[in-house]
Amino acid sequence: MNRLRALLIWAILATILAVPLLAAAASPLLQWRQPVYIAAGFAGITAMALLLLQPLLAGGYMPGVSGLRGRRVHRWTGLLLVGAIILHVGGLWLTSPPDVIDALLFRSPTPFSVWGVIAMWAVFAAAFLAAFRRSLALSPRLWRRLHSLLAMVIVAGSVVHALLIEGTMETYSKAALCALAVAATVKVIFDLKIWARRSRGES
Repeated sequence: MNRLRALLIWAILATILAVPLLAAAASPLLQWRQPVYIAAGFAGITAMALLLLQPLLAGGYMPGVSGLRGRRVHRWTGLLLVGAIILHVGGLWLTSPPDVIDALLFRSPTPFSVWGVIAMWAVFAAAFLAAFRRSLALSPRLWRRLHSLLAMVIVAGSVVHALLIEGTMETYSKAALCALAVAATVKVIFDLKIWARRSRGES
């Protein structure tokens, strides 16, 4: 019974993550785009899907990958997120370097670019903290709070970035994915009591 329940949960999650990708693949706008631009766009959609998966892993909500295993998968998924963002920005750079430069310098006329760049740097900062956690000698409480703060910036920036773009992502599946990512992030921060005096797991 528990195995059936676990399979059902994973099947539901896989469907939620796959629908925005499949909907984007059916977009008529793709026929006017270069292959590199399309690949960059789908890397961005993949990054949005990973933003839903990350808090679920961190909070231990997914059956079979809770506890230490869940945190390990969370780290690997974080690396995939960094890679997806690099592919997203790199592909856009190849198709239009001036637009990417303007976005990185916060002088782009499109508001969604600003939010995307903020989210990107927050992802890189979170990855840096995770990679050099021991070298930085941060206390567990401070590290959790910094990591959760960056996670909130990442999700908020990415959601605004995605919602402001009128592109290949289908409107309703995009909105649903964004809403679920926000809800999952808020839930894990609340459940783990990261901003309480003592976070869960601290002595």
